[in-house]
Amino acid sequence: MNDSLINRAKQYAASAHEAVNQVRKYTNEPYIIHPATVASKVKQVTDDPRVIAAAWLHDTVEDTNVTLEDIKNEFGLKIHDLVESLTDISKSSDGNRKIRKELDRQHTKQASPEAKTIKLADLIDNAHSILSEDRKFAKVFIQEMKLLLEVLSEGDTSLYEEALDIVKQYESAAIKRQLA
Repeated sequence: MNDSLINRAKQYAASAHEAVNQVRKYTNEPYIIHPATVASKVKQVTDDPRVIAAAWLHDTVEDTNVTLEDIKNEFGLKIHDLVESLTDISKSSDGNRKIRKELDRQHTKQASPEAKTIKLADLIDNAHSILSEDRKFAKVFIQEMKLLLEVLSEGDTSLYEEALDIVKQYESAAIKRQLA
């Protein structure tokens, strides 16, 4: 049951992202590479199949035609609740990026420790690609990441420390660049 749940979530996410032709920004690789990396990171810190399945599904509602109701019908209430906690609630009509990110951060603040663990894995993977591919946006992203980390301390400690280390390394390198 455990592996089959995870495999079902993997296939479901792959189909959902493929159906909208979603690709990774910067590399144009199939989008499913991102949920795969997030799920792999989550699997390193928990063996709960529902949490790992939710890691595969974490972007489906935000980025595809899948609804939260679809997730509940396919995977049950626990996975629905995790995915719901990971789905941004802001809309473009809510205001500028700073306002939208604060709305999403307040939503994330209410999430369970399991959802926060998935969010940490998501942030880590996004940080790696943004820092290596978009130095201009990285400055904005790191500031947003710092604010998010303020509400993610209940997630897995090792992932929290890894995310915090990414921020510290970026800021240290930025200081060195300023001094050079």
